Amino acid sequence: MRSLYIRIYLTVVAALALFALVSVWLLQNHLDQERARAQSTLQERVAAWGELLQRSLPGAHAPPQVQAEALREWSERLRLPMALDDARGQRIGASDSFQRRQGTGPGAGRAYPIRLADGRTLWVLRPSLMRGGMPRPEGAGGDPGGPGDIGPGGPGVDGGQPGFGPMAPHSPWLPPGPAFDGIGLAALLVVLFAAVAAGAYPVVRRLTRRLEALKRGVEAFGAGHLQQRVAEDGRDEIAALGASFNQAAARIEVLLRSHQSLLANASHELRSPLARLKMAVSMADEATPEQRDALRREIDTNIGELDALVEEVLLASRLDAAITLDRRDPVDLLAVAAEEAARVQASAQGEDLRVAGDERLLRRAIRNLLENARRYGGEDVHAEVASAGDSAEVRVADRGPGVPEAYRERIFEPFFRLPGHAEREGGVGLGLALVRQIAERHGGSVRCTPREGGGSCFTLSLPRGQLA
Repeated sequence: MRSLYIRIYLTVVAALALFALVSVWLLQNHLDQERARAQSTLQERVAAWGELLQRSLPGAHAPPQVQAEALREWSERLRLPMALDDARGQRIGASDSFQRRQGTGPGAGRAYPIRLADGRTLWVLRPSLMRGGMPRPEGAGGDPGGPGDIGPGGPGVDGGQPGFGPMAPHSPWLPPGPAFDGIGLAALLVVLFAAVAAGAYPVVRRLTRRLEALKRGVEAFGAGHLQQRVAEDGRDEIAALGASFNQAAARIEVLLRSHQSLLANASHELRSPLARLKMAVSMADEATPEQRDALRREIDTNIGELDALVEEVLLASRLDAAITLDRRDPVDLLAVAAEEAARVQASAQGEDLRVAGDERLLRRAIRNLLENARRYGGEDVHAEVASAGDSAEVRVADRGPGVPEAYRERIFEPFFRLPGHAEREGGVGLGLALVRQIAERHGGSVRCTPREGGGSCFTLSLPRGQLA
């Protein structure tokens, strides 16, 4: 059985079937106990009546007419159909109600014999069964022969109410109807079981159908359809699972696209220094000593460019793969900015602010901003650390040609360089992209704005947060 919905549905059905069977067994046992208790009580009462009548009826030596008359009198007083036979089995007398009911009707053939001490036999018609197996009073149901039954103490013992008093217990929780027995109860539970089973099927099927759709979506995504998403309708765990899958799928798609673009651009950028290295090496054997020195410097420059490119590609890959930072330590932004500014002969000033983050990555971001400003902005490069609400900002300004408004967002894309700058200034276009990645990993951002008087201003904004 491979379908999940079938297993869930059969589990529900099996639980319902077990519940129905246990319920039938328990209720049937209860009904059997009630019947046995009622029968035992009836027998005790009939025996008590027999003892009472034996003391009250004339003896066996009395004339039959006298015995018959006394029997009819007691039958009326007790409201019980009765008959009396002598020791030889000959009928001495019977009440009118006994004669009417002995041959026909629901009480026919239910006479209960009571042996008297003198050999006579007293016959008492047993009361008809009530609904559910409980005794029913003789007068109930509009029988013309008896207005009702009373207890053994005679008329009025039970307040004049028809019935056997304690002999006729009623179970108020039993539903009315003569068919309420084991078979009727079983039929009722079968109908209930079928109704619940039929109602449970669409619920279980809808649940598992959503799981099947999620399974198909995962399989399609695994087969290479990176744009595949699943439905997120509903507010249950399956909807939450679908939302989590969509988030993970979107992130994986972005990462794969980014890595594909990174690999393609890195391959393209590697060709230029490799081609220059190949040419310098091939010319080294035939070059003069002065030319060899120039070629050696060219080779060193190209090797440095390759090393920087590989390092930036690896760092970009690690930042793409990392969801959160491995560690967060207090970082003194002003001290880091001052150290990095000294490396490129720039100035740094501002507030002494600290943020929580990775010092190595933040140092790399500030270094890239300063080197980018030095490469494109000339000699006038300045770094400033200042607070802005809940954030700390590192602003790097230059007096270069500036960045056109149309390119102020694109310059943070990997391997993007302004037109004409690649040939004139060098670089591979990963520096600013790394700055944005580092800023986003710290919950911050970076932007480029024009500087008054000419040039550009790059602002690295970082949340100050709670320092450890």
